[in-house]
Amino acid sequence: MSKPKSQRTPFKTVLVANRGEIAVRVMAGIQQAGAVAVAVYSDVDTDAMHVRAADRAIAIGPAPARESYLNIPRIIAAARESGAEAIHPGYGFLSENAEFAQACADAGIVFIGPPPDAIRLMGSKTAAKRAVEQAGVPTVPGYMGDARDTRTLEREAARVGYPIMLKAAAGGGGKGMRMVRAASEFAEALEGARREALAAFGDETVFIEKLVVAPRHVEFQILADTHGHTIHLGERECSIQRRHQKIIEESPCIALTPELREEMGAAAVAAARSAGYVNAGTCEFLLDQEGRYYFLEMNTRLQVEHPVTESVTGYDLVRWQLAIAAGEPLTIHQRDIFPRGHAIEARIYAEDPSRGYLPSSGRALVVAAPRAPGVRVDAGIESGDDVTVNYDPMLAKLIAHAEDRPAAIARMRWALDHFAILGVATNSALLGAIVDEPDYQAGATNTAYLETHTFETLADDQPIPTEALAAAALWETLAGAQPTRARGEPFNPWRNGAAASAAGSERSLRFTRGEASHTIRLRSSGDARYALSVDGKPFPAADVAVAATLGEGGRLTLAIGDQRETLYVARRGYETLVWRRGQVYTLARPRPLDVDLAAHSADVRPRAQTLTAPMAGTIIKVNVREGDLVEARQTLVVLGAMKMEHAITAPHAGRVRRVAAAAGDVVPGGATLVELAAIEEATKEATHG
Repeated sequence: MSKPKSQRTPFKTVLVANRGEIAVRVMAGIQQAGAVAVAVYSDVDTDAMHVRAADRAIAIGPAPARESYLNIPRIIAAARESGAEAIHPGYGFLSENAEFAQACADAGIVFIGPPPDAIRLMGSKTAAKRAVEQAGVPTVPGYMGDARDTRTLEREAARVGYPIMLKAAAGGGGKGMRMVRAASEFAEALEGARREALAAFGDETVFIEKLVVAPRHVEFQILADTHGHTIHLGERECSIQRRHQKIIEESPCIALTPELREEMGAAAVAAARSAGYVNAGTCEFLLDQEGRYYFLEMNTRLQVEHPVTESVTGYDLVRWQLAIAAGEPLTIHQRDIFPRGHAIEARIYAEDPSRGYLPSSGRALVVAAPRAPGVRVDAGIESGDDVTVNYDPMLAKLIAHAEDRPAAIARMRWALDHFAILGVATNSALLGAIVDEPDYQAGATNTAYLETHTFETLADDQPIPTEALAAAALWETLAGAQPTRARGEPFNPWRNGAAASAAGSERSLRFTRGEASHTIRLRSSGDARYALSVDGKPFPAADVAVAATLGEGGRLTLAIGDQRETLYVARRGYETLVWRRGQVYTLARPRPLDVDLAAHSADVRPRAQTLTAPMAGTIIKVNVREGDLVEARQTLVVLGAMKMEHAITAPHAGRVRRVAAAAGDVVPGGATLVELAAIEEATKEATHG
């Protein structure tokens, strides 16, 4: 297998202008190549995992990305301060910013990526489309003209024919993208696309493409050196997406014949050459059901999903990025590239699929990654780390590699069932449901997959296993006997539970979950074994004791005869969180009695539906005023958080009683945004007003 001329990079110090899992992964590559890895961090990332992984770390500003990770002068100054000869941008943030690449060159610092002109060309989807068309690469019909006023765009959308896609010209990742199915939706979709594009890329320019119905999303990994040698390293299928962002990727794509793979790969290389491309990049295509493919865009950086290509080709892409940036020739030839087995990547996000993929923030109380042959975890957090609202909600990437696709799916399923995260909501259960689903297992996927498949994945909507209830009670008992509290944890009345583990002692604990209440009784035999009953029934059976061992990081091992099961448990306020086999169960514990609340509870008669901010963020737009009549599911407020817009909609028809926020306000999670009266109540008020 070809490899860089030297396993050691000539760079002595390399700064990574990023955070999270990609910063951790890139710094490992830099350190393995013999260089010093320098991290940069914002005020909220002082003790983040990427900072702990670095050889040196330099503060660059406040939490907002524009004042830190997007602040070019501060990052250049950090590179100079550290003596870095090169900067690796990772993905996101400044990775596809031509001005940043130019600023590096002007400062005499090597930018580990393509030249500014290539970034500029491929960063403009309209210019990129024209360039690749001239190179003979097929593109999707649409409108990319210079006239971008609303009336012209409306007219061109009608000419192209609905449904269409509005896309940000200056960037990707699903930002500034809107699907428009009819002319009546166009104006509002255009306004939202422009606004989001401006917030994400500083450029509100959008263009129009014909919507290709239910295509596959197939992309080719490119490597190009400074000596004119360009190759592709095969393809990745990235069709399973939410909000136009990928969540599962794999390689190779089972829909490609050898002939089609060769043709699309040659088109990707031609597209890269048309831009004068250097370093690692990705050409993305849409593949329709008839086998026709269309150039979508080129990502001028390392992709999130690069590990699946590394797995099936055996090439370290970060190591090759360093070598190419140092001027080394690319010694890999196209004939050397062929997939070895099959690889799948699942992105684990801090988000709640049951609530429209709403991002989740807070402290990751437990992060326990699986370890096994063929399983790789690229993570950006560890137990105790905070997940903030300031940045992208991706926590980790789980990669499974095996001899063929069925084996890779089985390995991924095992890995998901052994990756525990507690403290923030994640999409892990959804990922597990997807890899179990027959269409996915058959490879019958497209970009509309999540829209056409329904998954009952949430643990809170499913019966809770008796094992999870038993684990919650045992953990509360064993953890209560420990002398110290976890970092930042409030006082808990169960903490002093040493007596409950003494021989012959008995204890009863009650948990609620939704409307259901569960009672667990424990009797200790004094040797870490307990007789349990759950809701009045012996667990697991009469006269059968359960042994429980509390390990580090919330790990709880149950032993029932010769059977063993490991769960993870954590406490969050007055909630006990239990992870079991890829599912998380939230159990509420009794709170101390609030006398004032109890005394007045009979007088509490909520007469208005109060809509609150589901998370901290900035109010982008308020669509209603006090007194307005609204329909069910009408968007009332648009909240911006974690680089995305979130619509706050009316749960029912009614009249707006109060608007508590204005555009531009920064609000905490739980803040009141709108008070809404039901129609019948609003009518009564109007009658008696």
